[in-house]
Parts: sequence; structure tokens; C-alpha cells
Amino acid sequence: MSPVLDTASMPPQDREEVVRHAVWESVVAVDIDHPVPAEDISVRIGLGTFGPLRVLSARATAVTVRRTEQLARKDEEPLVFLGLQMTGTSLVVQNGRECLLGPGDFAVYESVAPYTLLFDEGVDHHFFRLPRAALALPERLLRDVTAVTLGPGNPVARLASTYFSRLAADDTLQQGAHADAVVEPSIELLRAVLASQHGDARRAREPLEATLSLRITHWIRAHLADPDLSAARIAAAHGISVRHLYAVLSRSGISLGDWIRALRLAECRRELAGPSGRLRTVAAIGRRWGFVDATHFSKVFKRAYGISPRAWRDQNGPGGPRLSG
Repeated sequence: MSPVLDTASMPPQDREEVVRHAVWESVVAVDIDHPVPAEDISVRIGLGTFGPLRVLSARATAVTVRRTEQLARKDEEPLVFLGLQMTGTSLVVQNGRECLLGPGDFAVYESVAPYTLLFDEGVDHHFFRLPRAALALPERLLRDVTAVTLGPGNPVARLASTYFSRLAADDTLQQGAHADAVVEPSIELLRAVLASQHGDARRAREPLEATLSLRITHWIRAHLADPDLSAARIAAAHGISVRHLYAVLSRSGISLGDWIRALRLAECRRELAGPSGRLRTVAAIGRRWGFVDATHFSKVFKRAYGISPRAWRDQNGPGGPRLSG
């Protein structure tokens, strides 16, 4: 995520105003209270955009953020925010409720009603913003789930926590077609969290099914190096049958075995050309990414790239002595 603000190089007397301006421009108009002297204010902000979905990632010293009633009345477009806690704790207050967030927890709140965010221990947080209309949920449902800790006791929320934290951290997803591809699944997954939290099973099931393919492919990428990665394990991790798994991926144009092999080969190709390419044998790199048989690895690598893995390493790897295998 591209940094858009870092107070480390700013004069202390300018920091508070610069931070306020950045937050107003990139997220929403709020009052910001720093309980520390100006010279101790430290804020680092990164900003990402996925179509109508915007994410601001922040690390900062202690701060209190308030959306006052006067500011809430000024908004032309109602917005919904998802606040995801990474480390430490924070407090979200809205609609007569307050909730404590720990690592991995998140809460939603709206721009059209006053709210307060308390970061007494400092800020390590991802703030997601999207138009309320994009969620297409009843206003009453949204009101009932604001300032509620999401994560504990809700498996859909736990899944969403992992998904949104990875989304915020992955710069490659914020580019062109990748950004466009994650907009709808992200909104659908959040809709499923809020509907399931509200107890609306019908509304929860539809977006979960709609995002299943994306969630499966993200999970596979995260477990690509696992030697026991199999269709049965992937299906079990998502609570579906192997037959359903193949059907879901087929609708997305994915042949599971071919796709996993291509991803693993790409990782081998990258590693062979990197610093570890000369520190480990070709066979060891192949094994690391699931190719147990060295001869088979060399054959499928050459079939994919028109060159053997050893020749690829010799042509593209960093200089210096290499292991012979």
C-alpha cells in the first residue's frame, strides 16, 4: 500500500493539521484529538482503492476520533466503515453501543450517525470505506450491527477478518483488473458477515456462495507450499464436498490440478532467479513447492517455460557460486 502521509519528517507544529486534512480528504470529516504533545505525534498512513472500496491503513500514537452530529448531517452520500484491529485494542461507540476490538476483530459504523473511535494504546488499524448503497442491506439491519464486535463466535466474521487483512496488505490487488475483480466479492463477503450477525440466514448464504471461488483461490495461494495440499483438504477447509469444489472452480474457468501446478511452477521460477536460487539445489526448490520428484519437476518446468530449471537459474539468477544440483 502506497504511503500518503508520514509525520516523521514534518515540523511538530504542522502534524495535527496535516493529519486532519489527510483523513478528511481520504476517508471522512471527523474531529481528531491527539492526547500527546505535538512533538510526540507520530502517524503513518497508507491508502488503497478498489473501485468504490477505499482502505486506509494507519499506525499512529494514541488518538480519539469523533464524528460529531454536526459533521454527520453534512454528508451527501451515506458511507459504511469497517474498522479492522491488527494489534492492541480500540473502542468503537455508535447508536448507544460500544464494542472493544482486539487483534483480528472488526466492527462497522456509519457516517450518517455520530460515532467515536478510541485508540488509547495507539493505532494499528485498517479502515475500509464504501457507499452504504453498495451493501444493499436494510437500514435497520445496518443500524442493529453497528458498534458490535465481529469475529468471536461468528465463523463468517473470522473468515472476513483474514480476507480483509490480506486485501489491505497486498499491493498487487490494487492494480487494474485485480482491483476490479475483488470489489464485488469483498462487498458480498461483508454483506454475508452483517446478515449472519443479524441472524438473517437467507441473506448470508447468497453472498457466501458468490464469494466462494475467490475465497478458495486465496486459501490455495496461502497454502501452496503445503505438501499435503489436495482437493479433499481444500474442500474440507471450506465446508464443502470435493464435487462442489470442482464445480465452483469450473464456473470460474479453473482446472484445479493445472492451476495449482502453474502457481507452483511460477513460485519455483521466481525463487530460482532470486537470492535463494544459488543457495539451494534445483531439486530442493522444487520440493519446497510440492514437486517431490526432481525429474518430473524438470520436465514440467521445461514444458511450461521452454527451458530447464537449471538453465533458467543460470541465465537469470544472481551472480556468485551455485550449488550443482
